[in-house]
Amino acid sequence: MKLTVVGGGSTYTPELIDGFARLRDTLPIGELVLVDPAAERLELVGGLARRIFARQGHPGRIVTTCDLDAGVDGADAVLLQLRVGGQAARERDETWPLECGCVGQETTGAGGLAKALRTVPVVLGIAERVRRRNPRAWIVDFTNPVGIVTRALLQAGHRAVGLCNVAIGLQRKFAALLGAEPKDVHLDHVGLNHLTWETGVRLGGPEGVNALPELLAEHGAAIADDLRLPRPLLDRLGVIPSYYLRYYYAHDEVVAELRTKPSRAAEVAELERRLLTLYADPALDRKPGLLARRGGAYYSEAAVDLTASLLGGAGSPYQVVNTYNRGTLPFLPDDAVIEVQAAVGATGAAPLPVADLDPLHAGLVAAVTAYEELALDAALHGGRDRVFRALLAHPLIGQYAYAERLTDLLIAHNREHLGWA
Repeated sequence: MKLTVVGGGSTYTPELIDGFARLRDTLPIGELVLVDPAAERLELVGGLARRIFARQGHPGRIVTTCDLDAGVDGADAVLLQLRVGGQAARERDETWPLECGCVGQETTGAGGLAKALRTVPVVLGIAERVRRRNPRAWIVDFTNPVGIVTRALLQAGHRAVGLCNVAIGLQRKFAALLGAEPKDVHLDHVGLNHLTWETGVRLGGPEGVNALPELLAEHGAAIADDLRLPRPLLDRLGVIPSYYLRYYYAHDEVVAELRTKPSRAAEVAELERRLLTLYADPALDRKPGLLARRGGAYYSEAAVDLTASLLGGAGSPYQVVNTYNRGTLPFLPDDAVIEVQAAVGATGAAPLPVADLDPLHAGLVAAVTAYEELALDAALHGGRDRVFRALLAHPLIGQYAYAERLTDLLIAHNREHLGWA
């Protein structure tokens, strides 16, 4: 089996490599190709990757290359984890929206739109080259904003599934609180990427006993602290939102915080500098503890599980992924991309049925889906008016004066990545 990681020079990659090495019986990789245009950085990451494989006795071969076509040629699956514009672009995404009193974040709001505009054309170009080399290859997208990018891939006819680590992180957390094995915890996870709620936490599978009331009763305070939301709010909701819902439920509070501290991009840039210094040490043959602060926890386990299932292997039958709605949420178009539990196999991902969504959540999902449709239109076709429409539609913006100003700021800060600007 040949697996290719585009964006293989990311400091995330050793987390992925560690999972590939540990879970080689689930996903037996013969050749792993790391592709990245940053040659020096790629060699540091690639060297550590080879040492991790050697230390854990993995027989697979690791190849590094800056040649995308060579890297994807003959690949059975291609994982996308790229960041167009790097941390510098992320830094801008997290700061200029604050000028209008709007949240600055790289996957939602105005910053999320900027990232979508930079990313969608690049990802579609990569996917087209994958299709020319191997039309049966699966594309697993971990590149944010995952929902919009996955929708772009699917609408262009690619064999693609979107992946996020939020659900697997919650599964692991809830399993520990309940004293259960993670494989025995099934989440009733529903919504859009970075806009989800756990409406049930079931032990033993989709039909298992719902332990959500127990979790909220016995561990609600700890869960609320992790989410940085008030415990009474969780009790009133009766569900557990993802931590990204704080941008909606406590928007002004978040903006005030962001204005008083360094951006997450600045923190990550410093972490990456330190990580790359560690990766250069020829004695290092395992992922360093510092990598846990980089984010992406359990990404490797989720990626192995999904890729194995798509390639007809030993992955779990049910996984949380991003895929076409296909009537799962009846108030959304069939071609909207949602994030839910799905049956995953060699033919792709088929969403499992979900219970009717509370109007409190369904209204927000519908609004953000409309924004994502407009965002994808802007990413594919460009133009100031399309950017304005997407910003005006976003629930975190919504006022025309803000949308006008943010449109100008977005274009000014991203002109080099926008072919139409």
